[in-house]
Amino acid sequence: MDCGEGHRPVLREAVAELLAPAGRRVLVDCTVGLGGHAEMLLEAAGPQACLVGIDVDEGNLKAAAQRLARFGRQVRLFQANFAELDVVLTEAGHAAADAILADLGVSSSQLDDPARGLSFLADGPLDMRLDRRLKKTAGDLVNDLGEKELADLIYRYGEERYSRRIARAIAAARRRKHVESTVELATIIRRALPPAVRSTRRGAHPATRTFQSLRIAVNDEMGRLERLLGLLPTVLAVGGRAAVISFHSLEDRQVKHAFAEWAKSGRAALLTRKPITPAAVEMAANPRSRSAKLRGIQRVA
Repeated sequence: MDCGEGHRPVLREAVAELLAPAGRRVLVDCTVGLGGHAEMLLEAAGPQACLVGIDVDEGNLKAAAQRLARFGRQVRLFQANFAELDVVLTEAGHAAADAILADLGVSSSQLDDPARGLSFLADGPLDMRLDRRLKKTAGDLVNDLGEKELADLIYRYGEERYSRRIARAIAAARRRKHVESTVELATIIRRALPPAVRSTRRGAHPATRTFQSLRIAVNDEMGRLERLLGLLPTVLAVGGRAAVISFHSLEDRQVKHAFAEWAKSGRAALLTRKPITPAAVEMAANPRSRSAKLRGIQRVA
């Protein structure tokens, strides 16, 4: 997650230490965002390195191109999903990468844009697509899924124990009219929860888990992460390192298990037995970093 110009990307120093970019030739930033991590990697790697930056968001790619312009031909940017990493590397002319980073957080530029519909802090359409080329929106899911299917989705991807109450409330509301805006949906969710629950979620908005579940479903985030993790053994060069920053337990669990299985095969070594998390000073400066977890692995054979 990159907080924009004037701010530092999440776990900057930890990523630099884990990937050890100095001297590495082919770097990949699977979620280049606004270019913060990519800039750090290029500075540390030196002038012989090249970076392949990937993002589904055209706006992010434009911002990253500006930030990384001083590196000239060292940088190539691609609008793609990181699940297509093997295809992108081939198109960029590389057989494998020496360092791969995937920051799974949504960039602040996306979260703060009401038109994206990712946040309930400002009213906007129920969109939630990180890639505008996708057809289905969060509004489609909220208004078209059956009540049970919607409850299952909220429970699976949001780990929301009140998923059935929330789905029932949404189904009742959409019988009157389509649910169209983020604030409208957040209000329905808040009213569906027991009063005691609304005040005991440690400062988190009652709609947080449901919004997370819808965003994950719209963007097929878990499926695409699974494909990326499956690609790493084939696209990472021997001696190369990969790092993933996750922001919720579903992602971290998937990364942990995939890395453990790869290490168990004897073809890779874990660089982190436990995830690296932000220090208190970073969380104070950037509250959105508080749930970040960094894990790393190195291909050895």
